[in-house]
Amino acid sequence: MHISNPVLMLQDSVLGRRGVSGHRLRPGSSLFTALTILVICTGLPLTSERFAHWFLWPLAVCGFLVGIDALRWLRGELDLFDPFGIVGVFSLHFFFLAPLLHVYWDKYLTGGIARLPDWRDALGSMAILNVCGLVACKLCRSLVAGHTPYFAKTYWTVNSSRLKLVAPVALTFSACLQAYVYARFGGVTGYVDQDNPAAFAGMGSIFIFSECFPILAAFTAIAFLRGRRPSWFQLGCGLAVMFALLMYFGGLRGSRGQTVAMLFWIVGAIHLLIRPVPAKLLYLGAAFIGTFMYFYAFYKDLGKESVQALSSSSARARMEQKTGRTVDALLLGDFGRSDVQAFILFRERNDSTELHYAHGRTYMASIAQFIPRSILPWQPESKLREGTEVQFGTGSYASGIFWSTKVYGLAGEAMLNFGPCAVPVVYAVFGLLVGWLKRIMGSFSPGDIRLFLMPFFVWTLCMTALIDDSDQLLVALVKYGMVPAAILFLCSTRSRRIPFPAPVFA
Repeated sequence: MHISNPVLMLQDSVLGRRGVSGHRLRPGSSLFTALTILVICTGLPLTSERFAHWFLWPLAVCGFLVGIDALRWLRGELDLFDPFGIVGVFSLHFFFLAPLLHVYWDKYLTGGIARLPDWRDALGSMAILNVCGLVACKLCRSLVAGHTPYFAKTYWTVNSSRLKLVAPVALTFSACLQAYVYARFGGVTGYVDQDNPAAFAGMGSIFIFSECFPILAAFTAIAFLRGRRPSWFQLGCGLAVMFALLMYFGGLRGSRGQTVAMLFWIVGAIHLLIRPVPAKLLYLGAAFIGTFMYFYAFYKDLGKESVQALSSSSARARMEQKTGRTVDALLLGDFGRSDVQAFILFRERNDSTELHYAHGRTYMASIAQFIPRSILPWQPESKLREGTEVQFGTGSYASGIFWSTKVYGLAGEAMLNFGPCAVPVVYAVFGLLVGWLKRIMGSFSPGDIRLFLMPFFVWTLCMTALIDDSDQLLVALVKYGMVPAAILFLCSTRSRRIPFPAPVFA
């Protein structure tokens, strides 16, 4: 059955027709994935002696487990913004390609951290742990998504009268706050030249409202475009305007992640509510995101001086040497955590008597960051203690000489808290989360305005949760999601759910 509507495609997969839980996979998907991974892992040792090592084979199992979903996404069996497909494509790099690139480029953790006797042993051991975690993840997500459909009992539509009242007030308030932020730093130039992160301390609550302007503008535009079919030229111009707004409202502060997440959100909302996005446009968007993150990393470190990176390759080379912002740093540091997690596992296996686990304290600290000190004077210590000591040795945090600012990812933070045995557990929870999100997305009727929020949750609960730590995850949920969700709630009318068209059940 041909399905052109992305929401109907999600519903069809929840019902089991497209193998959400793995029961209706094309036989060729698993076989092709296995053969591809096998060819890669048998061919790599022929290209370099670095790959003549046992670490390849647990990596191959990881690649197979995540590669099936990636292949189905590339084939079009999964919707472009399907949580399983998005996680599968990203995980193929995170669990399989990134460790291989570490070995190929021979680049690992730096900054005073001693090299391991053989990083391949550490990467292989982490890959074995990841295999257990990925199996737990896939089993748990199948339990949630499953074949038992869940359908929302209500249908949410935009109340245009209410939106016409709320949107101008919210947008004006956000724009005024952003103007206040620029004025506080002496204008846009002073804001851009600000290289001391401490200058923004205490402004988090302001940023929640001042930097939500672009997503509120996107929500307003999409709400009024429902039922129309604008051309891709018109939508492209709209996206260019949104990118400019994202840069003005927070992007100039150097937050690449925020800008990329918001773009993903807006494009996903267009896909689910206006018209399906062709795959080739999404691929072009992915190339743009990679290019943007590479060049904008220079701006994050060098400010206006980074414009020179656009002038010539020699200028970029000088800036890469000065800042360390290389292509491999982007692929391995921004989009990967392989060396960090492998190092933590190595230390906890070989020096367990010297290390102390946080026993869940870093998660408590992530929650406590939103509680005012007047209510909770004692704030739990963050991941900074355990992260510093696992990298530089026991007592290094107390000495104040070494401070680690690394991001450890889902598995890394779990090991800092409870050791390696916690990795399958957190991946099982992650699987439940992804499966639940898939099921919720498939429960909405086409046109339900709640679909506007789904790309945000796909990015935050699937991508951010995997690669970032709990403090960043919670900040993203509150900072970027709270105001748009509140506006959507205020400007929506809830009614009894509209029945699905008959072909969905055919």
